Amino acid sequence: MRLPKFFPLASLAAVALGGCQATPTSLPMAEPDPAAECHWSITPGSLDLNDVATALEKRDFLIRDTDTDLGVVYAEHAERAIYHNADAIRPRVGIGIGVGRGVSVGSGVGVGFGGWGWGMDDATRIERVSVALSDSEVRVSRDIRLFDWNGDLREFRSASDANFCVALRQDMTPMNSSGSSVNNAGEAQ
Repeated sequence: MRLPKFFPLASLAAVALGGCQATPTSLPMAEPDPAAECHWSITPGSLDLNDVATALEKRDFLIRDTDTDLGVVYAEHAERAIYHNADAIRPRVGIGIGVGRGVSVGSGVGVGFGGWGWGMDDATRIERVSVALSDSEVRVSRDIRLFDWNGDLREFRSASDANFCVALRQDMTPMNSSGSSVNNAGEAQ
């Protein structure tokens, strides 16, 4: 049996490309890293899951799940958004009816696919927050996802930034009987 002339070149390419595959050396990490303000210490008993849930609801989040054994509250906030540069083809359906002079009457149905329009499409922006509460610390994790009109994930990013975490921390600070807020060390401000 005689081998084709390109066989040595093809086998060399296969060996070269086969060496490009490697196993990862580390697990995936959230990027960017959560801000330092998204993790803080508390005095035992100064905060509970009800305070966390109330603070999230105050910021228009819907509580999706709470695990009292683990001390975790999971919430999300969804809103309509505009997704610029949508490349998905959205079907367009039209019905036409025509009436002419004389005896003829016509009708028709058309289905078309096109990307014409304003160059943007409806999307849904979902912001998800998890708050883990132990006796001595609080950890906040937040991400934002953008789904196009078809439900396909278009953007995803970690959003555990300092501004959000500081504002949430202030919302979680319990109020004492005089109406002033109490800091996490239990001192009136």
